[in-house]
Amino acid sequence: MPIDFDRIVSRHHTASVKWDGRAGYFGTDDLIPLWVADMDFPAPPAVTEALLQRAAHPVYGYTLTSDEVFESLCAWLQRRHGWDIPPEWIMLSPGVVPSLHAAILALTLPQAGVIIQPPVYHPFFSAASATERRLILNPLRLENGCYRIDTAHLEQCAAEGARLLLLCSPHNPVGRVWSSAELGEVLRIAERYGLIIVSDEIHHDLIYPGQRFIPTATLAADSDLVITAVAPSKTFNIPGLGLSALVVPNPRHRAAIRKAFALLHLGAGNPFSLTAFAAAYRDGDVWLDDLLAYLAANRDYVAEFMRRHLPAIKLIQPEGTYLLWLDCRDMQLTDEALQAFFVQQAKVGLISGVTFGENGSGFMRMNIGAPRAVLAAALERIAAAAG
Repeated sequence: MPIDFDRIVSRHHTASVKWDGRAGYFGTDDLIPLWVADMDFPAPPAVTEALLQRAAHPVYGYTLTSDEVFESLCAWLQRRHGWDIPPEWIMLSPGVVPSLHAAILALTLPQAGVIIQPPVYHPFFSAASATERRLILNPLRLENGCYRIDTAHLEQCAAEGARLLLLCSPHNPVGRVWSSAELGEVLRIAERYGLIIVSDEIHHDLIYPGQRFIPTATLAADSDLVITAVAPSKTFNIPGLGLSALVVPNPRHRAAIRKAFALLHLGAGNPFSLTAFAAAYRDGDVWLDDLLAYLAANRDYVAEFMRRHLPAIKLIQPEGTYLLWLDCRDMQLTDEALQAFFVQQAKVGLISGVTFGENGSGFMRMNIGAPRAVLAAALERIAAAAG
């Protein structure tokens, strides 16, 4: 049966960060939350059914990772992205952010240079700073409404002795799906300077029509230079289950990252996260195809509404993810005033662009992973507040 993504499922009083955490983050719960990067849609029925079957067995003890878990991811990457990998390259992790920290700790020394490309997912900043590495900024360039990688500057950064690049692909928050030519330039620089790329590809399944996602590792002449982070969490809306994977071709790198996790006795997987992981990758194709069509219609709805009713806000056209990057600079507000406009006047909860770096100033991030009626209500509030 087709999934009814228009159906509104109440998440109140479910300990939802997005809904029950509004007051803690915004200072009020009287707003429509379009901030945290999870969706308001039920997970695929195959996932729910698998969890119910597992829950029916009343013993929830220590759990091994079955071959099915690894095989499900390998099969998914092959049929959705044309990427063939052996199961032994896969390392499970409690999340992509812990994976970034572990990779940096395992593969670099203190004060080694770590490159990030802001505006970018804010834990990239702390992954470098909290591990006492030297943060090197390679800001993206905004040209004619499209963000580009400044490869000339990236090469300068690599020449400064950087050891590792945290790549966001597809990019959160600007929504770019990097082309093979762009990725090829990044890889050329990495290969020339011995730069390890840790590519956060958690949004790789959320690609809009007309775009093609290319796993960075598939273009690398030296596959050892690329470590890839993936997860079912964004794709299938199961981030609360806390399980992701790293694809690590180099066995020495796998051993070093495994040691970094072992220092904290930090394991990955429990009876429910492992069950959901395998079920999603095994049986989630049709649900995802329906979701992508719905998200594309949401994106187009927001773009048309803003064109008609909110000319001071310009949408940076996304190629992937369910996150929209809104250029609000024509509103001529400080970042504090811009956040206050949305929270206090419009009563809509978005994330301020400066969360993603200084060059996010004047921007806001909006999550469109919600029923269209919710988006419509939020947009009407913004339009009314803008006058």
